[in-house]
Amino acid sequence: MSTRGFVLYLLSGFSVAVLSVLFVTDKSYSNQKVFLSSNGSRSGKDWPKLEFNGRLVAATVIGFLGSACGTVGGVGGGAIFVPMLTLIVGFDTKSAAALSKCMIMGASASSVWYNLRVPHPSRNVPILDYDLALLFQPVLMLGISVGVSLSVVFPYWLITVLIIILFLGTSSRSFFKAVEMWKDETIMKKELANQQVTTVNSRGELLIDTEYEPLVPREERSKLQILCFNLRWKRLLVLLVVWLSFLLLQIIKNYVAVCSTWYWVLFCLQFPITLGVFGYEAIKLYKDHNKRISTGNTESICEASIAWTPLHLAFCALCGLLGGTVGGLLGSGGGFILGPLLLEIGVIPQVASATATFVMLYSSSLSVVEFYLLKRFPVPFALYLMTVSVVAGFWGQFFVRKLITILRRASLIVFILSGVIFVGAITMGVIGVEKSIDMIHKHEFMGFLGFCSSQ
Repeated sequence: MSTRGFVLYLLSGFSVAVLSVLFVTDKSYSNQKVFLSSNGSRSGKDWPKLEFNGRLVAATVIGFLGSACGTVGGVGGGAIFVPMLTLIVGFDTKSAAALSKCMIMGASASSVWYNLRVPHPSRNVPILDYDLALLFQPVLMLGISVGVSLSVVFPYWLITVLIIILFLGTSSRSFFKAVEMWKDETIMKKELANQQVTTVNSRGELLIDTEYEPLVPREERSKLQILCFNLRWKRLLVLLVVWLSFLLLQIIKNYVAVCSTWYWVLFCLQFPITLGVFGYEAIKLYKDHNKRISTGNTESICEASIAWTPLHLAFCALCGLLGGTVGGLLGSGGGFILGPLLLEIGVIPQVASATATFVMLYSSSLSVVEFYLLKRFPVPFALYLMTVSVVAGFWGQFFVRKLITILRRASLIVFILSGVIFVGAITMGVIGVEKSIDMIHKHEFMGFLGFCSSQ
C-alpha cells in the first residue's frame, strides 16, 4: 500500500465511521447520564488497593512486557495498558488512562536515559534527532489537548472504531515495511558473506579473506562522552519551554469554568505556541533543504530522507496532530502514530525509536502532572507501575539493541512496533465491542454529546 493509498484508507474509514453516528443515533434515548456515568472516574475510595494477589502479578507481567516492547518500538504501549488496568486490575476508564500515562512516562524516561548513552549506528551525530523532535512535539501536544476534548463529545463506540481503523492500518503498513527491510538486510548479509578480499603479502603470496584494520580507526568514546555528545542543551531548553507553556495553560484551564470566555481563550492560546515552534522549525528545514539542493548537496538535513517541501511539512503536521488526538482519546502518548510516521519519512529504526520515545516523554509527563493535580490516580499504584515500566524500558532497550548488534537486523524494531500496535488494536477492539454491546442492551445514548453539557 502506497502512502497515498494509506491516507485514502484512513480518510475514507474515518469519514464513514463519523457519518454513521447520524444513522445509529436514536434521539428518543436521552439518558445521557447513564453513558457519562459509565465513563466517569471513581473516587479515591473506589480505587483497587495495592496488595499482592494474582491480578497484581498479571498486571506486572503484562505491564513489563508492554513497556519493554512499546519503548523499543517507540509507540509507548497505551493501547495495552488501558485494557489491562480496566479488565485485570479493575480501574475505571479515566483512571486507567491516567495510570497508562504514568507507565508511558516511566518507560520513556528510562529508554531516553539508555539511548543518550548509545552512539548513532552509522553517523557522527546524536542518536536523538532534535530537528524532528522540535517539529513534532508542539503539534503532538496540541493534538493531545484536542483529543481529550473530543473524548467528551465522541461516543465510546466511535472512538473504538476509529482506533481499530487507525491501528490496523498502521500495524499492517509497518509490518510490510519490516518485511521489506528484512529482505534487504538478507541480501546485504549474503553480499558481505560472498565478498572476498584478496591481498598479496610481502613474499608475493595470495591471501584470501584477510581481515585488516582500517587506516583511520573509529574513535572509541566512553559512555560519558557519548552522553555529552548526544545532549543539545539549546534544543532541550526550547522543548522544555514549550512543555512548560502547555503545562501552565492546562493548569490554569482546570481552575476556570468550562466553556467560559477565559476557558476558550486559554484553549486557543495553545495554537499560537504550536504554530510558532512548528513554523520556525519547518521554515528552517525548508530553507536548509533548498540551500543544499542549490549547491548540489544531496545529504539529508536530518535523519529523515524526504524532501522538506511545503506539502511534506503539512503532511507531518497533520500526522502529528492526528497522533496527539489519538493519544488524547486513548490515554496514550501518541507514539502509535509518531513511531510509524518517522519510519515512513525515512528515519532508520534505531533513531526513530529513540526520537519517538524522547517526544513521548514530554507529552506523557505533561499529562501525568495534570492528572496528579486533578487527583485522577492513586499515587502508590502509580509509583509501583512506574517502577515496573522504568525497569522494563531499560532492559527492553538493552536486550533488543544487543540482539540487533548480533543479528545485524534493525528490522526487528519495526516488527516489534507492528506487533505492539496490532495487539493494541485487538485489545481495544475487544473491550470496545463488549462495552458497546452492553450500551445497546441498556438503550444508552449512542450519538455525539454536547461538550459543555457533558463536563
